[in-house]
Amino acid sequence: MNLLKRVVANRQTTQFWRGGSMLLGGAALAASIMLTPSSATAQAAYGSYVGAGIAVGLTDGDAGGEPQRTSGVIAARYKFLKLPVSIRTQALIGKRTTLVPTISYDLPINWRTDAYLGVGAAVPLDDDRTTPLGNKTSFAIQPGIDYVLPNSQAVIFGNAVIAFDAYRKGGNTAASIQAGVGLRF
Repeated sequence: MNLLKRVVANRQTTQFWRGGSMLLGGAALAASIMLTPSSATAQAAYGSYVGAGIAVGLTDGDAGGEPQRTSGVIAARYKFLKLPVSIRTQALIGKRTTLVPTISYDLPINWRTDAYLGVGAAVPLDDDRTTPLGNKTSFAIQPGIDYVLPNSQAVIFGNAVIAFDAYRKGGNTAASIQAGVGLRF
């Protein structure tokens, strides 16, 4: 019994319970805000598209012979209308080619704009030759944004691809940025 009294009277225990109560109260408030229906919410910028643009490599490998590259990009997005999810593929085409298939979570910002975060892979098709995303198949993340131009079927897209452990010799992370214009279907 004395042990229980000492634990309850302990200042650290009191601070722990206060902090836990505040955390629980904050979580309840956040949940109630998120679950409260709102009368007006932004809809996703609906539409799958195919587009073209430019890709610029931002990194190179540590070892010599793995320079950064620039290439063209062909991009495709298939939007699932009932879910905030898209399947995306980009082909970075230049002297060498890399495919970047991803699945993304789409977050509508307003009626014409979606921000997204995709996960997938960067797959170079040429052995040991450097592309904007290195020269080794690797895990990749793809943050980006799509903007639908008013009164048209055109989409402006921009994203970055970060490929981890993407260089054979250096083992570094590769990064590139892509931008272009697409046509919705």
